[in-house]
Amino acid sequence: MFKISIIDTPSQRTLVVEGTLVGAWVDEFCTAWKHACNERGGRKLVVDLRNLTTISLEGENAIFELIKEGANFSCGNVLTNYVLKQLAMKKQRESPGS
Repeated sequence: MFKISIIDTPSQRTLVVEGTLVGAWVDEFCTAWKHACNERGGRKLVVDLRNLTTISLEGENAIFELIKEGANFSCGNVLTNYVLKQLAMKKQRESPGS
């Protein structure tokens, strides 16, 4: 199962990602991100990963690309907290001047 929803408020657009971020769903996730970025109208953009249950290596790579683009994330479970922490450390190691 995989589901992406968009929640809009006057100041923020939230991309809610649920289920398993694996296989073909990774491409769907990337496409949804691009559309959300293009249509946010100056609002803050947040990717809500609280309801992800599985993240493949491809999914981690996609999230890492979003981190490099400056994405903001909301997460609340052990899996997403761990993955985001590991990817943030990877970004720090790859950043010039670290």
